[in-house]
Amino acid sequence: MTKATKGNRNGEGQVLEIRNLHVSIEADGKKILQGLDLTVRQGEIHAIMGPNGSGKSTMALAILGKSNYKVDSGDILLNGESIADLDTDKIAKKGIFLSMQSPIEIGGVTFSSFLRVAHAAMKGIKPLEVLDFRKLLEKRMKQLDFDSSFASRYINEGFSGGEKKRAEILQLSLFEPKFAILDETDSGLDVDALRTVAEGINKVAGPGVGIIIITHYSRILRYIKPDFVHVLAGGRIIKSGGADLAHKIEEKGYGWVKSEVAAKNSGS
Repeated sequence: MTKATKGNRNGEGQVLEIRNLHVSIEADGKKILQGLDLTVRQGEIHAIMGPNGSGKSTMALAILGKSNYKVDSGDILLNGESIADLDTDKIAKKGIFLSMQSPIEIGGVTFSSFLRVAHAAMKGIKPLEVLDFRKLLEKRMKQLDFDSSFASRYINEGFSGGEKKRAEILQLSLFEPKFAILDETDSGLDVDALRTVAEGINKVAGPGVGIIIITHYSRILRYIKPDFVHVLAGGRIIKSGGADLAHKIEEKGYGWVKSEVAAKNSGS
């Protein structure tokens, strides 16, 4: 993998970089990402948009080192150091968080118990005393307008789609990662649940975290203003812009972006 010097060109905050990344599925060798480039700094919000099959979720899973995806070439760097060969748990401990598209249910394990152990693992510390952790958890739940009963419920068991996604944002708030990847957090949510989840993300956003929002649609971006919007198609980013790009996609569709890029390339 490519090695680089520590630090970033602004000299402030941490930087997550994806450089000319090519990724295939381990089982059958199918190529998914084909030259993806992206740079995200702490404090920035990036929206990754694109049609089904464009490689959005593959990008998220590749960053977290999921074993069924193979990095064929290119690199993933955190502050100039390659993390492409690290195991998922080590990547998470370096401060990268992934909110899953479909959070799993775990019966018999309460959120409070799970979060106490996971919080310690993410921070690289011993688990807090039960009462101390309870105070911390209650504080974060209050900030995100959670009902206190969430703490004693089993992980995602019997949760609605909105509750599952809100629970992911609670974890994000508690773990305080340097970078957060939210993979289709808006998927399957009604208007009220979407607004609630978006409000939670806005409360967590700030100078200490870089956020990547992966989505098909621009509706969540009505409530969260991204600094950058990127269109991913064919395994690479084909167009980038500001928040207005998401609105244009909503009006004109992804075909408009592909046609514009094709016309530009044919004229160059």
